[in-house]
Amino acid sequence: MSTLKMAVQKSGRLSEKSLQLLRECGIRLSNGERTLKATSPNFPVEILFLRDDDIPQYVEQGVADVGILGENEVWEKAKAVTTIKKLGFANCRLSLAIPKDAVYTDITWFNGKKIATSYPVILQKFLTQNNLDAEIEPISGSVEIAPGIGLADAIFDIVSTGSTLLMNGLKEVQTVTESEAVLIANPSLTPEKQDVLNQLLFRIQAVKNAAENKYILLNAPNTSLEQIAQVLPGMKSPTVLPLKEPGWSSIHSVIREDEFWDNIGRLKALGAEGILVVNVEKMIL
Repeated sequence: MSTLKMAVQKSGRLSEKSLQLLRECGIRLSNGERTLKATSPNFPVEILFLRDDDIPQYVEQGVADVGILGENEVWEKAKAVTTIKKLGFANCRLSLAIPKDAVYTDITWFNGKKIATSYPVILQKFLTQNNLDAEIEPISGSVEIAPGIGLADAIFDIVSTGSTLLMNGLKEVQTVTESEAVLIANPSLTPEKQDVLNQLLFRIQAVKNAAENKYILLNAPNTSLEQIAQVLPGMKSPTVLPLKEPGWSSIHSVIREDEFWDNIGRLKALGAEGILVVNVEKMIL
């Protein structure tokens, strides 16, 4: 079987989350200390540890077959790669920020201003779409200090919590786009490598399904079984097991985590008792 070469950010939170995803997919890596690459003894994949802004180029050139990185880097580099799957972690937004004391009304504030950024391509697209005439000052690293040292009037950068902006006397005024980690691929994979990728995607989806759902167990009077089944449909239908106490059953089902709190009151109103909610490790639909 062909080995799939996967590029992963060499350090940082995105790197840790990427490796955690692989572990949750049951993929072990041979070396604990990351240098340049690692292999897996139980899955045909080789991990290449690279700078995140280099990953699109390496995937385009076929040095790596696939890569995990933020959507923002995919957009900024605009390489000939295919986005295969959104992964649901490393969420952030790309926003415009200005000095906290500046009076801001709308995006026309940026006309005639100089904006510092590490993402000039994404920023230029936004400016063009909104007919804004601003000067872009491309810089790398520590973008948030640019207004304070007189290099620019504003910045365009990644924002997660906004605390870094506040520490540098800035305020976020306009979200341009939102980003998350994605899996990208070279569009010309061999059939053998595509097969390995499909196996990986199957595992990723099982992990993602598990993260979005909870296993729920409860006891309920038999008179409420049909109504509870409508609240907890499960993957196909809930499992119902009779209890020793006459007229009562144990119901086992799966519920989306984001729906649980909305439905807990309905379940209790229907007589549900002893409700247990358990994490799902893997979920294959």
